[in-house]
Amino acid sequence: MNRRVGLFFIAISAGVTFLPGVPGITDLTVKAEEPKSLKVGLIGLDTSHSIAFTTALNAADAAADIANCRVVIAYPQGSADIESSASRIPGYTKQIADMGIKIASSIKEVIAEVDVVLLETNDGRPHLEQAMEVILAGKPLFIDKPVAASLADAIAIFRFAAEHKVPCFTSSSLRYSKGAVAIRNGSIGKVHGAMAFSPAHLEPTHPDLFWYGIHGVEALFTVMGTGCEQVARVSTKDTEYVTGVWEGGRVGTFRGIRGYKGGYGGTAFGDKGISEIGPYQGYRPLVVDIVKFFRSGIVPVHSEESLEIYAFMEAADESKRLGGKTVTLESVMIKASVKADQRLKELTSK
Repeated sequence: MNRRVGLFFIAISAGVTFLPGVPGITDLTVKAEEPKSLKVGLIGLDTSHSIAFTTALNAADAAADIANCRVVIAYPQGSADIESSASRIPGYTKQIADMGIKIASSIKEVIAEVDVVLLETNDGRPHLEQAMEVILAGKPLFIDKPVAASLADAIAIFRFAAEHKVPCFTSSSLRYSKGAVAIRNGSIGKVHGAMAFSPAHLEPTHPDLFWYGIHGVEALFTVMGTGCEQVARVSTKDTEYVTGVWEGGRVGTFRGIRGYKGGYGGTAFGDKGISEIGPYQGYRPLVVDIVKFFRSGIVPVHSEESLEIYAFMEAADESKRLGGKTVTLESVMIKASVKADQRLKELTSK
């Protein structure tokens, strides 16, 4: 990323720089002290991630890298009106209760009993208010994708966390695909370009790519890094195709798939070779990094990168509205930053 744009993104997120620069994934491995038991609170039982993460963390034979970090209480409320999510809450609540986990009646009840929090609500719209409650309590926080249902709310979350000196991060599990990790850590040298693909189902309450396209976009940024300056999008009934131009003329593309056989993957092109981005390795690598984060307070994904990912997707929406014209990430960040200020003022004045 050029210096001007890089400093712009850091300023927008109000200095959310828990680690200097944008490190590779292996740089973020922290040797933990003798593991102490951490009590984990769960918010949102409208996604299968809640079940998957809890099953891994609470397993009697949990591996050392995730041991002694157990979910002890969960607040079920997730989406109120997205049918595919809201309809899951009763069943997932029963599953969590059957694991011996306390079911809370409020977020306040959750944070009173835990050390750290997993915000798993599938609907990004309530994330800002939910996250603010956790942040005010000083609890380290992982926010599952999408981090919010607007770029403005995403900025507001990281800004509020920075102001209160509470570490938080967000990520799709696709960041941890085996090939993506190797490429990020230099297996093909400098990456000159990449293409990534994933399903891109739409949800009318969210920007087009926030709901599911985030998976492929996160994989794209994992191998390309930050520095995307502009975006143009082609959108058809079955396909989203977004082209991003990075500083220095590097080009990265995302193909979102609907209506035909999908999957996750892609290809990166580097100084030393060409490499596949996949295969997808499931949730475990993400869960391992979440536990490292909970123990160390060091975020494995820099807020600058996360905000650039969401700016890429917001710029893609703006490009679609403009009939495929090129849109800069800086332009959407400026607009969203103003809205983020407004949102925080509204919510803190309640």
